[in-house]
Amino acid sequence: MTVLPNDSVPALRASSLHRTYGVGSAAVHACRDVSLSVFPGELLVVRGRSGSGKTTLLNCLGGLDEPDSGTVFLGDRDLTILSEDERVALRQTKVGFVFQSFGLISILSAAENVEVPMRLIGLPVAERRARVDELLDLVGLADHHHQRPAELSGGQQQRVGLARALANRPRVLIADEPTGQLDSVTAGTMMDLISDLVHTQQVAAVVSTHDPLMIQRADRLVELHDGELVRDLDLSLR
Repeated sequence: MTVLPNDSVPALRASSLHRTYGVGSAAVHACRDVSLSVFPGELLVVRGRSGSGKTTLLNCLGGLDEPDSGTVFLGDRDLTILSEDERVALRQTKVGFVFQSFGLISILSAAENVEVPMRLIGLPVAERRARVDELLDLVGLADHHHQRPAELSGGQQQRVGLARALANRPRVLIADEPTGQLDSVTAGTMMDLISDLVHTQQVAAVVSTHDPLMIQRADRLVELHDGELVRDLDLSLR
């Protein structure tokens, strides 16, 4: 596990996040006064039962959702005061997302799926292709450039999703139940890969899960219960 220097600057910092859906007796408090920081090269696992607020927290941290109150700093940028266009631009270059459902475009090949984020920011063709080659090799899919999602296993599809998330060299990786559709062996391999990439690429990662086996790969564990952060453990010195 990575040991972080005491003077590390957080890549991602949230303070007093609140997010409520509905009103009155039907209100659901998905985030209640949540504060946390995530550092470069740190794998933070968010644990909690279904409905505990994990997805809402991750969406707020990644700028996909706006909290009712509180702040989210990505580096020195406060996501909560940016316009939607500004948040989109920041997400495209600073945040990578990995989804439980893989989120791949079915008509595109593995290489084309990985290339999509780079097309969106207008990288030159030669640079895009070199980066695709680098990333597919990094996730162990160097021989699968031309296969479409339906021709890949679940684990391979999630590897493509991880490669795509890293395409624009993000500072922060957000992964919501990335192993939820994988068997235990493939899930363990996927989490090992995420852990290795976080530490070697110095990405700050926030990964949600309710699987206790996944915690073995974490540097830190936070636990949510009914939207509240009830536990924050440093596991990096195990």
